[in-house]
Amino acid sequence: MLYFTFLSFEMHQKKEKRGNKIERFVLISLLFFQTLLFGQQPESVVFYTEDSGKITADLYPAGKRAVVLAHGAVFNKESWAPLAKKLVHSAITVLAIDFRGYGASKPGSKTYALEQDITGAITYLHSLGYDTVSVLGASMGGGAAARAAVQAGPGQIDRLILLSPVPIKNPQQIHARRIFYIASKEEGLAASVQNQYERAPQPKKIYWIKGTAHAQHIFKTGRADELTRLIVDLLKK
Repeated sequence: MLYFTFLSFEMHQKKEKRGNKIERFVLISLLFFQTLLFGQQPESVVFYTEDSGKITADLYPAGKRAVVLAHGAVFNKESWAPLAKKLVHSAITVLAIDFRGYGASKPGSKTYALEQDITGAITYLHSLGYDTVSVLGASMGGGAAARAAVQAGPGQIDRLILLSPVPIKNPQQIHARRIFYIASKEEGLAASVQNQYERAPQPKKIYWIKGTAHAQHIFKTGRADELTRLIVDLLKK
């Protein structure tokens, strides 16, 4: 009797899990079609970090794959809007965050732990039902993304794209399914980016953009479309 009771409970649990997955898929699909009908207007969301920081972000719902966008020091979450719209058209959900101290985001107990903002963003997307989460970080955000990837568990980050990232001390400890570095050939951090790339684990690849512009500043140059296409392609593959 106990066996059949347990079996019945297990079957109920499995049905419940399947139901939850279906509900999450339906919700994601509805948000995606809403985006297509009414334009790529992001939803303002809030999540909390491990050290109790409060992070605000723009969520652009699209497909079942998602990417966290982490801005540079002189930028904010809104600066990603043009790229976010391109990614949405490729069925990639976008979560563009404001780091602690930017916009309405507030630090937790660790004032400068920007990597916690990215880790919190990844956890938030997983909680919404996105199984595949990538991270794109630029300059300051690239360094924070790399540090978050060092702390990440296996499978937590799918693709890690580091756009002219500030260097970290231990890139060899990064955990991501695939790692991509992007920088301008003649920018000030070019040598540092090359060094970080050489020390990072496989599988990895580096891409060089012509010019001197640094990180998100490339989007202000004639190379903007080239960079946008590259990022979209890397996240779609």
